[in-house]
Amino acid sequence: MNTDELIDSLSADVTPVATHAVERRLSVAVATGAAATAMLVVFGLGVRHDLASAMHGYAVWMKWAYTLSCGVIALFATYHLARPEATRSRSLWLLLIPVGLLGLVAVVEFAAAPPSHWLAMWLGDSWQRCSMRVLVLAMPILVALIWAFRRFAPTQLRLTGAAAGFAAGGFAALLYSFRCDETGAAFVLTWYTLGMVAAAAFGALIGPRLLRW
Repeated sequence: MNTDELIDSLSADVTPVATHAVERRLSVAVATGAAATAMLVVFGLGVRHDLASAMHGYAVWMKWAYTLSCGVIALFATYHLARPEATRSRSLWLLLIPVGLLGLVAVVEFAAAPPSHWLAMWLGDSWQRCSMRVLVLAMPILVALIWAFRRFAPTQLRLTGAAAGFAAGGFAALLYSFRCDETGAAFVLTWYTLGMVAAAAFGALIGPRLLRW
């Protein structure tokens, strides 16, 4: 068999990939994982009782905007890395935008408060458990994303795992904010982000093992 005949035989029964298959599979994965995480928040931790009134302030919206933007940006990078020709994803640098904006809000809050309050604004009442909760809540979403990638062909396995982990952490932090009643921008910037970074580190650790194809 010559080369042309081999190519023809290998491509004879190839089923075309549906349009937007990657986007649909990632969307299903995020929705499925987020549903599981939401159940953990609602039935395991509980939603804050004053959420309706808290929505009249800016703190809740600040947390939602920050965590959602981090999740979406990281998910976009994950989508790019799902393709075998991808070597890196420059969109990850876009994460500096929400981080920088929230950092500015934290500086403004510190400037408006006496120095004696700064430590309490940074640590809040739940700094010891916040990041760990975000990490744990990110696991269902990360597992779903790993499942989605079993049908893709990533080549940058560690980076892909890290991007998927950060995306999972961002969406998990968004759902956790329905439970968390901390209001400081410095708190969110530090402890929410630390949970996302921990999820990214875990994704980078398991990526080369579970994303191999």
